[in-house]
Amino acid sequence: MAVIKRPVLFFVLATVFAGFIGCVVSYDRPPPRKDISVPQAEEFSSTSPQQVHVSLVGADKMRISWITESSASPIVEYGTSPGVYSKSATGSTSSYRYLLYTSGEIHDVVIGPLNPNTVYYYRCSSDSSREFRLKTPPAQLPIKFAVVGDLGLTGWTNTTLEHIGQSNYDMLLLPGDLAYADFVQFLWDSFGRLVEPLASQRPWMVTQGNHEVERIPVIHSTPFTAYNARWHMPFEESGSTSNLYYSFDVAGVHVIMLGSYTDFDPDSDQFKWLQADFGKINRGITPWIVAIIHAPWYNTNTAHQGEPESVLMKKSMEGLLYNAGVDFVFAGHVHAYERFTRVYNGTADNCASVHITIGDGGNREGLASKYMDPTPEISVFREASFGHGELKVLNATHAVWTWYRNDDDVSVAADTVWFTSLSSDPACKVV
Repeated sequence: MAVIKRPVLFFVLATVFAGFIGCVVSYDRPPPRKDISVPQAEEFSSTSPQQVHVSLVGADKMRISWITESSASPIVEYGTSPGVYSKSATGSTSSYRYLLYTSGEIHDVVIGPLNPNTVYYYRCSSDSSREFRLKTPPAQLPIKFAVVGDLGLTGWTNTTLEHIGQSNYDMLLLPGDLAYADFVQFLWDSFGRLVEPLASQRPWMVTQGNHEVERIPVIHSTPFTAYNARWHMPFEESGSTSNLYYSFDVAGVHVIMLGSYTDFDPDSDQFKWLQADFGKINRGITPWIVAIIHAPWYNTNTAHQGEPESVLMKKSMEGLLYNAGVDFVFAGHVHAYERFTRVYNGTADNCASVHITIGDGGNREGLASKYMDPTPEISVFREASFGHGELKVLNATHAVWTWYRNDDDVSVAADTVWFTSLSSDPACKVV
């Protein structure tokens, strides 16, 4: 893994188009760590699978995605013993263009049905030189989620991923801002190689942030080109018409991934989809509901105040989440950690969601270290440090959340708190 200087192209495009991707540069950040580059391994051929990652599709299926430099078969062979592949599945291949960049061959294969809580061994494109293994999530509680936002490609990213890898998590939730490619497409490839050791073993469920938009008026007017091509999420299965928002059930948890950078007003497809999605939830099957956004609705950091993706989306959708009894809302965007009490419409409410900002994965822009003073009462814990979180949902009534600080490359449990599900609280009218 090498250290590189940012390309000149990055600086030019990021500066010119910062307004279009929602960047805020009005506050000071501590110096970040250097960018890292993850080149393709020299021993790989043009048809070797790389950037392998997996995601959940329905109750018993997984999507395997990978890239090859040249044409290769979109086939996955898999089984429960190393080197023994009793089953196979064939999928599709695509690619995309962005300015002068042309992606490799992007392969997308759904395998299953799979048994829960089981290790499977697999290979992609019938390549015998690379065998991968994945573990399916449990069918019932308990389940452990790793939660991390605003990852990027820096030394901080690397240590955060190392800490996550030391945890026996079942699924990773990422509330936007993955590679911080910002128009420089080969950074998406570097990011895919960086996360492959983890993302090829456990499902990574992601949503988009402002750094995924990559829209350049006139020159490249279609947003989310790379994100949608590389990170296909199971939106179709949840009745969504967009890869930017979707939902899924896992163990006893209903997870809703929302799009902060697509339409969310009451007349929008996303709003109507969310209404319908809430109507399908059975709290007897999924007593917990977790929502993921990018731009936080509650924020006492001086960074990213007053942005429409936060203010207007909260105005449009907070009532829906409150009435549905959503237990947690995780966000990124602000490069720090903050946990709020249960809050609705700006006021503490025991039947409202717990909002947690976890935009501290390791981005290249550094930390947002300035907070409002005095601390508003609804903010319980806040700290500008890199790190990640773990949500352990133990049973239908109890879960524990822990935020791990990443200072000095040491993972330290800095904030731990127990929660009771809203569906088990008789004082809360949760259907």
